[in-house]
Amino acid sequence: MHLIATCPEEAKPALVLELEALGLTGIAPTFRAVAFEASPAQMYELNLKLRTASRLLRVIKDVPAKSPEMLRSQVRRVRWHELFDARHGFMVESQGDDADTGGFAAKQVITQVREGLREAFERAGGVAPPVDRSEPKVVVVAHLRHGRCTLSLDTSGKSLHKRGYRESGHPAPLKETLAAAILVMAGYDGSQTFMDPMCGSGTLAIEAAMIAIRKAPQIHRKKGEFHFEWFKDLDRPLWRSTQDRVRAEKLDALAAPVIAADINPAYVAMAQKSALDARVERYMTFNTGRFQDALPPTPTGLLVTNLPYGERIGSNEGDIVRLYEEVGDTLKQKFSGWQAAILAATASPYKAIGLKPRRSIPLMNGSIPCKLLLFDLYAGSRRSGGDRLG
Repeated sequence: MHLIATCPEEAKPALVLELEALGLTGIAPTFRAVAFEASPAQMYELNLKLRTASRLLRVIKDVPAKSPEMLRSQVRRVRWHELFDARHGFMVESQGDDADTGGFAAKQVITQVREGLREAFERAGGVAPPVDRSEPKVVVVAHLRHGRCTLSLDTSGKSLHKRGYRESGHPAPLKETLAAAILVMAGYDGSQTFMDPMCGSGTLAIEAAMIAIRKAPQIHRKKGEFHFEWFKDLDRPLWRSTQDRVRAEKLDALAAPVIAADINPAYVAMAQKSALDARVERYMTFNTGRFQDALPPTPTGLLVTNLPYGERIGSNEGDIVRLYEEVGDTLKQKFSGWQAAILAATASPYKAIGLKPRRSIPLMNGSIPCKLLLFDLYAGSRRSGGDRLG
């Protein structure tokens, strides 16, 4: 199969690392996605295991589409009736193409693909499948670019970031796939102590715990929630054996502690409830307290956190700067021998941390531009001038 895993553009390096670690071949990064070759068994496994991808698309055909009429004609030639049953509702998604490059609007693309597909079913001697925009069993994705259209089927169904554990109520939760990408970029593999001293809703720590015990993030999805389960070529024995094999890979114990803490006991309780829903709560330690009072439980480890900003800690700019300075002092004075990965809004006073990162990676937390700052906290680390963070 030719597959495409989608993700935010800035998280693509993490997705490539994930795919390489899982043994995929023919990996080719594209805009906001990574293309590769895979067997049916690998496609099933990836939908269970991928932590940084948004969804997994199965490419059906790449066709010329220099006009709406040409696109519709090409879609009619695809043997859609061999891919899914006409009883299943479907919908079409597309972002269209830039009119300046000779493309046409998303609405036109959707219309032509939808009607071409229905006509293909009718020409095959059957009835056309119904359009279902609320709970479709099949989603056709049409990506139009420079006069060609790639027609794919969404194998994942609901976005892979929806792990099913996140509690509502925190003002600035991290999306699960972003948290996983941060951990991959920070080099976390579960072999080192993990600490998030400002855990908020707990997403970073929960994702770390799942990595540490090799728990597939989608292993608890219910029957029929993956869209590939509605494809005609679903190999049910292979799918069941893949699920059993992935479940068996889960470890019974951590190699090193996973610790989540926050100054707000309500957030700690929220994180603990989310961890319970993710079925990793018994592998984690939860504490309540200030970052400034945190102590490293082991001589080395990885500290990862999403620094609060704005309304979460008040609107006084002086208070925000002082907090960031105290974060830097705490890292320097108490966490020598550790590594740290800190996510901070680009507009925040992150230079007040005063330590020079070995790497700064631009990321987007929703609509907020951020930087992931990676630090090596060696003995004798010095506070540096703010301009050194650059």
